[in-house]
Amino acid sequence: MKKDEVPQDKSALGKVTKEVVYATDSKGNYTTELSTGWDVKATALDVAWQDVEARVANARRQVQDGKASPILFFMEYRLMDVPTLAAYTGFWQWQVKRHLKPDVFKKLSESKLQKYAEALNIKLADFDTLTIYES
Repeated sequence: MKKDEVPQDKSALGKVTKEVVYATDSKGNYTTELSTGWDVKATALDVAWQDVEARVANARRQVQDGKASPILFFMEYRLMDVPTLAAYTGFWQWQVKRHLKPDVFKKLSESKLQKYAEALNIKLADFDTLTIYES
């Protein structure tokens, strides 16, 4: 793609960042150019975020229905999986999976809950309210 043909379409990340892409200059040499976005990429990103929002909503429903612990909701919201959350908390993966069960979660000590709260960047009280504070 030529330098003057680099897409400058509006995207979700356009206000936050620009992307470096490779293009050819007038002499045919490769060079870098900044792009604010590309429609195809923006559409793909929007679809991915819709999937994330659906997963978070599903996790919230599972917690409210008593089928999962609040850890699942915050884990989905923070885009974490069991191995990642285990690494952040220092728990074994099997322990995290077990703590996703509401009956087990209710019996967790405050120190274990605090580890989860720190890893998920929330307050302990947020486990009860499923409240998210943006910073």
